[in-house]
Amino acid sequence: MDTGIGRRPSPVLLRIRWKTPSVETPVRGACDPRFDPVREEFARNFAERGEVGAGVCVLVEGRVVVDLVGGWTDDSRRQAWQPDTLVDFYSVGKAIVALLALRLVDRGLIDLDDPIASVWPEFAAGGKGGATLRHGLCHRAGVPAIREPLTDDDLWQWDRMAGALAATDPWWEPGTRHAYHTNTYGHLIGEIVRRVGGGTCGEQLRAVVGPLDADVWFGLPLPEQHRCADVIWVGSGGVEHVDFDALSGDELMTMLSYFNPPGYSSMGVVNTGPWRSAEVPSTNGHGTARGVARIYAALLEPDRLLSADLLAEAASPQSTGFCPVLGEDATFGLGFTPTTPRRSFGPNPGSFGHFGTGGAVGFADPQSGVAFGYVMNHVIPRWQSTRNRALIGAVFDSL
Repeated sequence: MDTGIGRRPSPVLLRIRWKTPSVETPVRGACDPRFDPVREEFARNFAERGEVGAGVCVLVEGRVVVDLVGGWTDDSRRQAWQPDTLVDFYSVGKAIVALLALRLVDRGLIDLDDPIASVWPEFAAGGKGGATLRHGLCHRAGVPAIREPLTDDDLWQWDRMAGALAATDPWWEPGTRHAYHTNTYGHLIGEIVRRVGGGTCGEQLRAVVGPLDADVWFGLPLPEQHRCADVIWVGSGGVEHVDFDALSGDELMTMLSYFNPPGYSSMGVVNTGPWRSAEVPSTNGHGTARGVARIYAALLEPDRLLSADLLAEAASPQSTGFCPVLGEDATFGLGFTPTTPRRSFGPNPGSFGHFGTGGAVGFADPQSGVAFGYVMNHVIPRWQSTRNRALIGAVFDSL
């Protein structure tokens, strides 16, 4: 895989004027002239679409063609975003923790249709003995929320979170339906990874990304946290008190999935040291756009990170239908999300990846050879946005 900066065009430095005349937004990095539309849309994100700080990186057939950063690491717009600035990319991490589990499948250490309880006996509690790794990877395991009331002090303790998840009675018979495991996914798949692979998710991720020079983390060490951009939420970024006693059924399940523990979705804790240090792989992975793109570029290299057959299976639809947590129809692969009209990774079938809250995204398109990473710190509702759609569209318009 060619990631050599020396093979890229000369860097460009732009200054895009922010809506406030006294503040200019720096955009810097490298862009192949063929992909100037991506650079232009990236700049327009700041000038017209409210972007605060972000990075975008695109590789085609392993060659870097876009590697840009811009804007600011905090709402005060004092510190410019740097090439090594890290930011929470939310559910982009689901595909990455799933990749760790899939690599164990490739090694023959666990099978997709093995019961989770075969490696995690406590998980059989409450009638979950039939839940398989496949069910877990495609959001059919029946545990999108933990029933036991938890605190944010619990959130920093992996064993406490995994234990509470294992003890939870399933919300449905595993394998019979799906619901997006918005936050529990990381502890569910991550505990399987830990028990089978013999190390934490963060430790096993280092072994994968080190050879790729991909700056992506689960559990960010304190010496690296000075590089973090602050996440800026539309509104307060907090959460009102939720009266769980007044809820039942899927509504209760959904609210618990987001807010038990209260900071499970990062609300109120996102820019703190404990949040950045903890491993919550579904939600608090940190990285650069370049790091995300390099992982997806490596996935496009035959048998480098996954065998071709297993990757094809993981990137194909495994569960389709209405999701009560998302409130709409959804299609899930095995950790990766296959491209769909609702959540598109470009015009070509076969693309796969994952969006994150606020618009961060990583994906690969085998047909075009595109690997794409985009991270940002200004969180706006849901996954799709005018910002990431403009960037993705510009990539394929440039091919």
